[in-house]
Amino acid sequence: MDVQSLAIVLQAALSPRPDERKAAEQSLNQIQYAPQHLVRMLQIIVDGNCDIAVRQVASIHFKNFIAKNWSPHDLGEQSKILPADKDLVRQNILVFIVQVPPLLRAQLGECLKTIIHADYPEQWPALLHWVKHNLQNQQVYGALFVLRILSRKYEFKSDEERAPVHYIVQETFPNMLIIFNGLVQIASPSIEVADLIKLICKIFWSCIYLEIPKQLFESNAFNAWMVLFLNILERPVPLEGQPADPELRKSWGWWKVKKWTVHILNRLYTRFGDLKLQNPENRAFAQMFQKNYAGKILECHLNLLNVIRVGGYLPDRVTNLILQYLSNSVSKGTMYNLLQPRMDIILFEIIFPLMCFNDNDQKLWDEDPHEYVRKGYDIIEDLYSPRTAAMDFVSELVRKRGKENLQKFILYIVEIFRRYNDAAIEHKPYRQKDGALLAIGALCDKLKQTEPYKSELERMLVQHVFPEFNSPVGHLRAKAAWVAGQYAHINFSDTNNFRKALQSVVAGMRDPELPVRVDSVFALRSFVEACKDLDEIRPILPQLLDEFFKLMNEVENEDLVFTLETIVDKFGEEMAPFALGLCQNLAAAFWRCMHTAEDNDEADDPGALAAVGCLRAISTILESVSSLPQLFVSIEPTLLPIMRRMLTTDGQEVFEEVLEIVSYMTFYSPTISMDMWTLWPLLMEALSDWAIDFFSNILVPLDNFISRGTMHYLTCKEPDYQQSLWNVISTIMVDKNMEDNDIEPAPKLIEVVFQNCRERVDHWVEPYIRITVERLRRTEGAYLKCLLIQVIANALYYNASLTLNILQKLGVATEIFNHWFQMLQQTKRSGVRVNFKREHDKKVCCLGLTALITLPVDQLPGEALQRVFRATLDLLVAYKDQVAEAAKEAEAEHDDDMNGLQSDEEDDAEWSDKEMGVDAENGDEDDNKTLQRLAAQARAFRSNDEDDDDTDDDYSDDEVQQSPIDEVDPFVFFVDSTKAMQARDETRFRSLTQALDSHNQALANAVFQHAEQRRVEIEKDKLEKASRVAPPS
Repeated sequence: MDVQSLAIVLQAALSPRPDERKAAEQSLNQIQYAPQHLVRMLQIIVDGNCDIAVRQVASIHFKNFIAKNWSPHDLGEQSKILPADKDLVRQNILVFIVQVPPLLRAQLGECLKTIIHADYPEQWPALLHWVKHNLQNQQVYGALFVLRILSRKYEFKSDEERAPVHYIVQETFPNMLIIFNGLVQIASPSIEVADLIKLICKIFWSCIYLEIPKQLFESNAFNAWMVLFLNILERPVPLEGQPADPELRKSWGWWKVKKWTVHILNRLYTRFGDLKLQNPENRAFAQMFQKNYAGKILECHLNLLNVIRVGGYLPDRVTNLILQYLSNSVSKGTMYNLLQPRMDIILFEIIFPLMCFNDNDQKLWDEDPHEYVRKGYDIIEDLYSPRTAAMDFVSELVRKRGKENLQKFILYIVEIFRRYNDAAIEHKPYRQKDGALLAIGALCDKLKQTEPYKSELERMLVQHVFPEFNSPVGHLRAKAAWVAGQYAHINFSDTNNFRKALQSVVAGMRDPELPVRVDSVFALRSFVEACKDLDEIRPILPQLLDEFFKLMNEVENEDLVFTLETIVDKFGEEMAPFALGLCQNLAAAFWRCMHTAEDNDEADDPGALAAVGCLRAISTILESVSSLPQLFVSIEPTLLPIMRRMLTTDGQEVFEEVLEIVSYMTFYSPTISMDMWTLWPLLMEALSDWAIDFFSNILVPLDNFISRGTMHYLTCKEPDYQQSLWNVISTIMVDKNMEDNDIEPAPKLIEVVFQNCRERVDHWVEPYIRITVERLRRTEGAYLKCLLIQVIANALYYNASLTLNILQKLGVATEIFNHWFQMLQQTKRSGVRVNFKREHDKKVCCLGLTALITLPVDQLPGEALQRVFRATLDLLVAYKDQVAEAAKEAEAEHDDDMNGLQSDEEDDAEWSDKEMGVDAENGDEDDNKTLQRLAAQARAFRSNDEDDDDTDDDYSDDEVQQSPIDEVDPFVFFVDSTKAMQARDETRFRSLTQALDSHNQALANAVFQHAEQRRVEIEKDKLEKASRVAPPS
């Protein structure tokens, strides 16, 4: 198709008639791989006589095609673009990129980025020569535009991947410096000059971000650049041409230049401002930087800050970056000495005003309270916020230079409180009071540790914070809630003050102003955590939850969900009456958040984060009512649609959270419903296609399905669960590209099948043993080897005769047993076993080996029997010692906990200010308990990442597993199996015992005695359990 015909097709793609648009799109799809199609598309993009809308459609089609097809995605795949066409595109795009309008240049820039990332330097070595040549001629903008894309390719590259940067700098920086120098000297520069300087700054930034190129370590070269950057930093931004609109103004070219200059100088200061952080080879350069430039940059920054002090304009991002520089300077002696004479001006005339509520805040509060809330709790916004940077500066100042600054800053805050209290209501400095409260909240950690402030905190809250709960000004009510939350954990001498604050925070959840309601919910979390008497909250819990969900309907924010989790965690089973309603509300909130996230399509979208929070809160609720299985039946219909949708590729961002919910539902429900079984195929499909990284998470619900729905797993043929499990496990186990740790859950799943389906899956024993042996032969990791051997042990326990016949049929019996016994004998220097470290591992091995003892002589000859018998004795003794050690540690831990509780009560007053830290630790502990209680049998499957560490840590495996072998005592099983063998063949038994040396005979006697002791204990436990469930007479 020629250029003219192609332009007609592109015009038709813009038609308002759907049939014409569809026909045009089909035509474009048919010809997209035709020779020279890309070149013709490029000709249309650059044709000034062509309609701009057609050119734009062409540029989008061109960009999308390049992104999809320039580089083959799979190894060995042929490129769909002819080499000749690629050459033509590379030759022409560099020339055309300058000729097109900015709208089209952005699209071509994306194409160029794709091509450079794929082709430079191997397929496009001439690119750098073109850039260098055009930097010396009239095509400076085009050369800088291309160089920016090229340098950005290496911005985050390190070591060998970064090597091309040095050549790029060597070839282009001398010419770029000349251009930069010329631009700086222009007397009345236009906005186009700003665009060129901005490109130079961005190129410089990309080249120095991770590492300074060696050419710049030369002092003259570096100085030449620094002179120009300092020139840009010092000179005022031109007044002429500045947009009046604040949004346009901050993006104006000259302010962008200022921002990038500050960015670069801050980066250099971060890298070279502290001698203690320098490598020996950088030390001299860092000393030179500090001596010649660090102080000058600080002076320029302070001059810029003076602009806002006198009411001038400085973009938020520039202010934020400058304050970061000041914060980094506080800890450095020479820099702090420069700051100190001006500290009062910095603190009280620049920093504090930035902390105060301002006109922009009020405008946003009034016009878009949702956006006000979003900005207030968005981490990304903090990167640009002058207020956050001001708070960080104050925190760093009192932390590193508290002696000289904390008292005077607090006195300043106290004076503001006094002026506020003394002023008539119409003249109260509300905004300054807001800033003072923000300062007090930001310094809470320091004030809670430092006398005399520590002793005065409760009085300060009562006098200056709590009254603002009733302020006529909304932002002060919000700030009062926030500050109260920051100090909720202090030890209140008068519990009425805590109670009043809690009541005020709860009342704030019904405030007419949205930001007040949100800040109140966040503060509530701290009060719930700090509350020692839940009767303070218990009576109002229903209303609390009602207000909470009203707010969740208005605002999507993960911090809201954190508060709900805290409440659920604190009240545990008491949440049962609310569980269904909570799950319904959270499910509805989850779908809203997902729709918002899909619409926004941003990685850091608050909707996506809140969606994760909703699922986490659902898990917390399910855990809290885990002892009430019937509740799960009523909750299931609410959660099923989430589980079904989010176990597909649609749920990749929340997959882990959804799997946790599936695990709870399959473990705690009275039975696994047919609706829940519909999730099995989704889990299999995910595991086969894309979710191998989540295999250990998927293991838990799969185990639950098999162990709690064994009959359905075994009997259902549509779908065939046994076959689908085999398909997945066998594919994973034979995959030579799969890492050992990715495979670990597979043998654990085979164990689940063998243990739960005894005598009912004989036909699967050989296939599973076959792939286990194949994988074992090429496995290097010690832990996976143990798991694979345990598959053999589980198969022997399942059916020893069948398994041994299969091993012999495969010709691997001797190989496997030699390998197994060798692994059993391996020890570290300390004498600790290298393999089979957990109690569970040892028990499985004991049961498997013991099962062999009952085999007749024709299957297990006498010599082999002796070897098995001795190995089992050793293992049983090791197992007994480990169980005893674990019990001893658990008892000691319990005693420590009890002592800790007593000392907490005794020392409550003394240590109350440290409660924040204690609560944080308890939060982690509670999370751990949640995970530990979830699907208890999964804990037996937890791998040890420290397999190769020369420590005994692996013995503290806190196994609270739940599986069919729980009811089997390995000592009793061993003795019963030995007696059975004796009853069947007395001669064989006598021959075995006579062959034992004195050591093994002593071990055997000890094991027999312990078995009888265990038998008595087991009977006693059964009687106790029976008496507990028996009705009273």
